[in-house]
This record gives sequence, C-alpha cells and structure tokens, in this order.
Amino acid sequence: MKIISYNVNGIRAAFTKNFVGWLQQADPDIVCIQESKAGNDQIDIEALEKVGYKSYWHCAQKKGYSGVGIASKKKPIHVEYGCGIEHYDSEGRIMRADFEDFSVISVYVPSASNIERLDFKMEFCYDFLAYIKNLKKTIPNLIICGDFNICHKPIDIHNPEGLKNVSGFLPIEREWMSKFIEECEMTDSFRYFNDQPHYYTWWSYRQNSRERNKGWRLDYHFVSKTLAPKLSRSVILKEVFHSDHCPILLELTR
Repeated sequence: MKIISYNVNGIRAAFTKNFVGWLQQADPDIVCIQESKAGNDQIDIEALEKVGYKSYWHCAQKKGYSGVGIASKKKPIHVEYGCGIEHYDSEGRIMRADFEDFSVISVYVPSASNIERLDFKMEFCYDFLAYIKNLKKTIPNLIICGDFNICHKPIDIHNPEGLKNVSGFLPIEREWMSKFIEECEMTDSFRYFNDQPHYYTWWSYRQNSRERNKGWRLDYHFVSKTLAPKLSRSVILKEVFHSDHCPILLELTR
C-alpha cells in the first residue's frame, strides 16, 4: 500500500503543472494534500476521478487559503471533516478518512510569521496532540500525513545554528514534536529507515535554495507504533516539482 503526502501550495496551480499525470504515474493508493488554497467548486474533482481517485476536501472559509484533502482509490468507510474545534476547522486544517484496519489523517499545521500567530500555532499543536490521544482510544492504527511546519531535530534543517530562533525550528516547537511522538506513540516513518542528513521537503523560492539543497524537513508520515512492523519504505520525492514542497511517499505491507 502506497500513501503520498504533498503540500501542493495551491492545487489549481499544481493542476496546470500536470499534477494529475504525475499522480497517475506515481500510482499511490491514497494521497493526502495540504495547502489546497481552493474551494470545492474550484477543484477539478472529475479529473481525479478519471484516473481512479475519489477525492474529499476540507477547505478554509477564507478564499485561497490553507485547506486539506484526501484522494483514495478505495472508498473510505467514513470521512471526518475537521476536529470539532471551530477556529481550526474554519481554516481547513485537519481531515480523516477511515478504512477497515486503519485511518489516515491529512493535517496542515499553521505557520507562524509573528508572535501572535506562534501562539495560535502552539495552541493548535497541543490541541492536535490531545485530539490524537483521544482518537487512538477508538482508532489505534493511525497514519498521520502532513506539513507540520516544524523541523524536529538539527538533522532536519540545513542550518540549525543559524535558524534556531526562527519559527519552524524553535525549541518550543521541537519540544512539542518530541512530546507528540512520545505521548501519541507514533513513529516518524522516514527516520525509521534513514538517519542521514541533507534530506528535506521544503525549500524557499529565494536564493536558489532548492538547487543548493538549503532546505527544511517539514513534511511527515507519522504512523502508530502498532503499524511499525508493516513499514516497508518511506522516502522523499525531491525530484517532483509542483510546489516549494516536494511529496513524501510511505509504503506499508497489507
């Protein structure tokens, strides 16, 4: 089973760059999208259906902002839009698709360009942690895919010393991620297989950052520890260009 997570930084723009053709070639069973930046009426759902995907979208009330989606070859048993907290759900940041033996979550954690937004981001993070802990009581097998807007460890960012005071690599953000992994009993699937540096999923459009690999690893597939024995591969698809992020791929045995 293949699951892709991808912050597309605008699904309409991605569609103009042959996103659907790429998706057909990559052939995942499930793809989780973040930062769709579109309303349901602006997404070419029919084009996805033509290549075998039923898609579901949780859009922000604000136009051209945030938004998550899940597309799947197999129809989910249930799709949950949001987490029940209005000021997050109005921004379209969390959705879940339930299948027989597991559930998949697509999440887009807020970024923080100022102290007010950092407070909102950390509030979101701790509420999300509580949401996942509670959810695991009834759905123990979770696959959480998304853009967390946090580099967990120095290995996950190209300049840890120079960027230690920048949101995305602040001590409080990294501390939260450690707590999330521990308390929710999750596995960072990429680090399960790969302990090497210089692997990133986002690069600034400025200063040829992508060509120079001056990046950040902000995108993750977290899986419940109960699913860890099924992990077979977790890789970063850095050669794919529709966005300032690249997609990440998770493979599990059925």
